Formats: sequence, structure tokens, C-alpha cells
Amino acid sequence: MSRRGLRGLPATAWLLGLASLLNDVSSEAIFPLLPLLLTQVLAGGMRYLGAVEGGADALAAAVKVAAGRWSDRGPRRLLVAGGYGLPALARAGIAAALAPWHVLAARLLDRLGKGIRSGPRDALLSDAVAGDDVGRAFGLQRSMDHLGAAIGPLLAAGLLAAGVGLRATFWIAAALGMAAPALLLRGLREPRAGAGAGTGSPRAGAPPPAPLPAPLRRYLVLAALFAMGNSTDAFLLAKARLVGYPAATLPLLWFGHHLVKTLTGAPGGALSDRLPRGLVVAGGWTAYALAYAGFSVAGTRLEVALLFGFYALYHGLTEGAERALVADLAPAGGRGRAFGWYYGAAGAAALPAGLLTGWLWEARGPAVALGTCAAFAGAAAALLLATPALHRTQPAGPAPASP
Repeated sequence: MSRRGLRGLPATAWLLGLASLLNDVSSEAIFPLLPLLLTQVLAGGMRYLGAVEGGADALAAAVKVAAGRWSDRGPRRLLVAGGYGLPALARAGIAAALAPWHVLAARLLDRLGKGIRSGPRDALLSDAVAGDDVGRAFGLQRSMDHLGAAIGPLLAAGLLAAGVGLRATFWIAAALGMAAPALLLRGLREPRAGAGAGTGSPRAGAPPPAPLPAPLRRYLVLAALFAMGNSTDAFLLAKARLVGYPAATLPLLWFGHHLVKTLTGAPGGALSDRLPRGLVVAGGWTAYALAYAGFSVAGTRLEVALLFGFYALYHGLTEGAERALVADLAPAGGRGRAFGWYYGAAGAAALPAGLLTGWLWEARGPAVALGTCAAFAGAAAALLLATPALHRTQPAGPAPASP
């Protein structure tokens, strides 16, 4: 894009951020109420909750690998817009669900959309900015994503307080979700060749991309290890119910969590433009491990509320930095493929992580289940700290030319 938005970031970054905001208003109006729908309205158990969320993320993982490869060979705009459209349809399916397997099918469609859009979106965003602004651009996108995620549960809480039913709330959220693909189809454009695309995005006729570099492969392994402990946040909401939070207040708890994530996302991404990205990511993974260890022993509403705030630091420190590190380590002409493998490696662990956490919850209790998640995250953080090749601050290739 030739036109730049506020603070020197291109308009593409703001447009993708706004699409993420609208999508998450829709998504997060539903998510904090999903455990209630599954376990009480539809009579599913905690194992089923883990299977639903883990299975959905595992499907997304496989799709992300393919979508990332496709996006290096053709236009990304339709992949990104379509990837935001499918989840809106899926949320309508959740609103209409009459059995637990209906929710599973809808969540699979939701994650299919996420799988289609994630790699192409992140490759398009990293191509659109100068190399020394990649962390800041991803931080902006994640902050706007979390702002939408904060507004969503607040909207849900307001609707429920006004007497709107659970299913009607889901229908309203699904309708709002259609605004994101409409916005992208209207305004999103591909970067011009040679003007912002840098070395990250070959098109038809280009030679085959180089193999994934060894440092990127090491990072993918560690991301998968961390993902074994990064089970669905629905378990944390279930923990909140156990300590006495009424169902009507869960969206408000989720709102506060995402508000902190909104405030920390952009600074966290910018921090990774100044410090070694691997160290910033390791710090975020450590915060995750400490938060889950706290959730495993928390016994009061206040403790859980404070832990939700602290847990948000993990997202603020890592989400922009993780993606910027992938952009740094990607081979020339292979950013879409690199992001696809990154999301695929993390997502491949989602199903076993969800099943393991759900089984441990029912067999050994929430303390063991959440403590096991903390152990996986702590191990991944320690290994990342012990891998100097991943403590880098500059992109692997030349930065994109400023439009």
C-alpha cells in the first residue's frame, strides 16, 4: 500500500486490525458462554469441551499450513476475507445447536475460517511494513483484536442483563461478524510488486521457495511444545464457575481480561522491535506458566480475577513478538508458508492438549489439569531461553521498501 496510516504504519495494518476487532466482537460475545451452553444446556462434559475446542484448533492447524502455501502463489485478499466470513456462519450454527455435536461442527467451521485467513493475513501484514516496524504492526493488530474481544463479552453481558436469551445473543453476535469480511472485500488491496512486498511474497512464475531455515524449524518445535500447555481458555472460565462466579458475570470477567490484553498488545509488539524477540517471547511464555500455576491453586473469586489480569500479560508480551519472529526467520519468498507452518505446528498440538486437559480435569481435578499446562509452558520457555539462535532482532532478509 502506498498510503500510510497513523504513526507511520500503513493503512493495511489498520484495516486488518479493524477486521480483527469486528470479528472478535462477534466471537467473544459467544465464547465465554460456550461452556455454559455445552455443559448445562446441551449436557456435554468437560472431556467433550476439550474435544470440541481441541478438535477445532487441530483442523485449523492443517488448513493453516495449506493456506500459507497458497498465499505465496496467488492473491491473499480473498483468502483473508473468506476466512473471516466462514466464522460468522459458524456462529449462527452455534445459535441453532440442539446437541453437543452441532456445536462441534460449528466450531470446526469457525476454525476452518481461522485456518484459511491466519497465514495469508500475517504474511500480507508483514509484507506491507518496513522491517523495523514488523513487531509494532503485529502489536497493533493484536491490540485491536483484543479490543474487539473486550467489547464482545460486554455486549453479551448487556444483552443478557436486558433479558435477551442465550440463543438470541448468539444470533446477534453472528450477524455482527459479517461486518469484517464486508469491510475487507471493500477496502483490502494486495501490496504492489516491488512496493512493500519485500522478499517475502513470490507470485506465479517465481522459482520454488527455499526450505525452512533451521532456526525457524527449532522455533516451530518449541511453539508446538508450548501449545501442549496452551489449552482452550474455556477451562479457565470453567474454573471461574467453580470458585463461584455466576454465569451472567462471566462475560464481564472476560471483558476485563481482554481490556488488559488490548492495553499491552501494541507495547509488547513494539518492545520486540527493540529487544531480542526470542527473549520477549520467552518472557511471555513464563508469564503464561505462572498464571496457569496460579489458576491451579486459586480458590476465591478475587484470586481468579487477579489471575485473569496477570494472564493477559502473556498475550501482550508474546502475540506480536511471536509473529514478528516468524517473519524474521522466514526464507525469502516464503512468508506465507512460514506462517502456515507456525500456526500448523502450534495447532497440531491443540487436539491432544484439549483432550489431555479435559481428561485430567475429570480424572484428577482442575489443579492437576491446569498445573500440567503450566509445566509444558515453563519447559518451552526454558528451552527458548537456551536457544541463542532465536534471540534475534532483525529480519532475515532485507526490509521491504517504503512505499
